Amino acid sequence: MRRLFISSLCFCFLQVSLGQQQFSLTPEQEQLRQEQRKLPVSQFASPNWPGQLIPTDSSMIKKIDDVLPVRGLAIGGPSRNGVDLFCKFIEEDLAPAHFNLLIIRVDWNYAFESYPQLRDPNPLTKEDVKKIVAVCKKHNIQIAPQINLLGHQSWAGTTYALLREFPQFDEVPHIKTENYSDYTNVSGRPQPYSDALYCKSYCPLHPDVHDVVFAVVDELMDAFEAHWFHAGMDEVFHLGDERCPRCAGIAKFVLFSDEVNRIQDHLAKSNRRLMIWGDRLIDGSRLATGLGSWEASLNNTSAAIGMINKDVFICDWHYDYSGLTAVQFAFNGLDVASSPWNNTAIAEQHLNDMLDWRTRNLQRAVTDHFQGIVHTVWSGVDGFLRTYYNPATYNVQSAATKEEQVAQNRRGGDARTLKFLISKFMELNQ
Repeated sequence: MRRLFISSLCFCFLQVSLGQQQFSLTPEQEQLRQEQRKLPVSQFASPNWPGQLIPTDSSMIKKIDDVLPVRGLAIGGPSRNGVDLFCKFIEEDLAPAHFNLLIIRVDWNYAFESYPQLRDPNPLTKEDVKKIVAVCKKHNIQIAPQINLLGHQSWAGTTYALLREFPQFDEVPHIKTENYSDYTNVSGRPQPYSDALYCKSYCPLHPDVHDVVFAVVDELMDAFEAHWFHAGMDEVFHLGDERCPRCAGIAKFVLFSDEVNRIQDHLAKSNRRLMIWGDRLIDGSRLATGLGSWEASLNNTSAAIGMINKDVFICDWHYDYSGLTAVQFAFNGLDVASSPWNNTAIAEQHLNDMLDWRTRNLQRAVTDHFQGIVHTVWSGVDGFLRTYYNPATYNVQSAATKEEQVAQNRRGGDARTLKFLISKFMELNQ
């Protein structure tokens, strides 16, 4: 009862916080918004749509499907040399543990035919992808290929393929990638409106950007025979820049929600569905959650939570604590999965909270939105699997100092956490 009260209190507090922000659109902005929302809204009311994670064949339904509908892993795509080991990992580790969702960060690691200039060196071929598709089909594991959209178009001093080949799409062309190291000040707070840089974004209002983006998205979805697409959209700090000739003056929550809806509407035309990370939809201010600007928003994109299409699936990542933000998503009518990373104790809290919320005496329309767990791995998959299959490389040792012990605890934490979740998922199906 105490946890339910805290959950409800947190939700109400978040809603009040959002309500205190007085947002208004100019007539020109409202007209632009309406023009951007002309595409049809998707329909996923039927449990028989192709991307359903729970099988419609009753003979295939497992006990865990009712307890925890989504058991996912978000991980990078393998190198060409690592495809066979990746398939072995799916076959021998994920499938027996009842995983049913695999989010694969592909980005530009695919031999695109629509825009070959966007390929990474030595990318995955269609034949490589079909090997992964085959083993996932065999075990009823849905694949959600991922291309980071909107944000994360660069990293450190490197500009990624989209803005490298189409620099006109850059939201902040006046900011150079060599300023990456100056992005945070001494307090670790982002400075999104200075000339410092975290990750570049594309301009969501550039008239040509979606012709390119949707072409590669559709090509990748066809190759993976997928019904889910993950667009990332986390940590978007460069949005609505005051020097952008198209975005300047438009509220950031409008820009963000419209881009989410634009992607979902495009996917819906092919009976597909969008997943995103949830951080930009959380108010990180001290009076709301206090989460700050990394795993939540301090530039008012959080108000978009009530404006995005309800078919969008949220992966709610928190790595150092298990919070109540999933409650906010569920009460806003959005399907949500909690996403831990490299801390086993925190992952256990995420799992217990999700199981708890699904059995609460709330309206079914709310509890059904608590979907499950999507574990995250952020190292390269080839290196991760070498660690995963060699526990000696990540066994925790005693250290002389607190700092060294923290480093020990984190070393291989993603592999330890995944093995923990594997054991828990197997227990839940007994």
